[in-house]
Amino acid sequence: MRVIFMGTPDFSVGTLKALYEAGHEIALVVSQPDKAKGRGNKMQPTPVKEAALELGLSVYQPKRVREEQSIEYLRSFNADIIVVVAFGQILPKEILSMPKYCCVNVHASLLPKYRGAAPIQWAVINGEKVSGVTTMRMDEGLDTGDMIMTKEVPLAPDETGGSLFDRLAEVGAHLCVKTLEAIEQGTAVYTKQNHEQATITHMIKKKDGRIDFSKSAIEIERLIRGMNPWPSAYTYLNNKMLKVWSAQACEGDEKGVEGEIIEACRDGIRVQTGDGILILKEVQLEGKKRMSADAFLRGYKVEAGEILGKDEQ
Repeated sequence: MRVIFMGTPDFSVGTLKALYEAGHEIALVVSQPDKAKGRGNKMQPTPVKEAALELGLSVYQPKRVREEQSIEYLRSFNADIIVVVAFGQILPKEILSMPKYCCVNVHASLLPKYRGAAPIQWAVINGEKVSGVTTMRMDEGLDTGDMIMTKEVPLAPDETGGSLFDRLAEVGAHLCVKTLEAIEQGTAVYTKQNHEQATITHMIKKKDGRIDFSKSAIEIERLIRGMNPWPSAYTYLNNKMLKVWSAQACEGDEKGVEGEIIEACRDGIRVQTGDGILILKEVQLEGKKRMSADAFLRGYKVEAGEILGKDEQ
């Protein structure tokens, strides 16, 4: 089929490449505008743009795809289908109704659960046992379109936001290829979502990673995994930010104050929570490298009784 592909981050790249390798004609790749990054504030292309240029594909980067000029430009490509994977802009009805078949979205959750932003991270944070990918026929709502295909992906006990991201990106790429085959062959089945079962997730912000030690050790451990690698879970030690990259939740009879360090030893830093003990296994103090708790303790003195999470001001 003749495809317009719309996507921006790393998650979208695998699907673009899979469609290309499957023999579809990628008439145009649409991505968000380049942004300045790094210390030098140098303009950096989006991951999708980089991948498209490597494949020799044409790239279009409108500031607002809903503007009339953008709509008419897309219309000129006479696409059979538009594939959208984490593009980052809401499509108007003029674009949704433009292609011969439809606009297909690859969404990283088992809809109708986890509509909206950051479904991957929230699945880990909320302790889901299973996540997955859904392809759907887009409409004007937020992830409300008819479902076409789904693929479940069980979460590993040590699953992080980053590892699930990679797994779902790969699954989504294969599922999108299968979805387009079914649409072209006329065998696709469109299933309406049960809107009463829908949950909406908000975009992850850095402040969401701050650890609240009044919560249970299990909840905090899931937060740490969900926020890995971005934006990372963190607390404060002696008014310095301490990122926590991995931890272990366990039961404990200690009766310390929430956030109190019960013990600091080679096995980790044991911290009292609202329910149970959290053992910090891998940490990174502000201005330092990421390291095991054992290595950290060899260079930084931490004593029982210190309280983590005090206001940094």
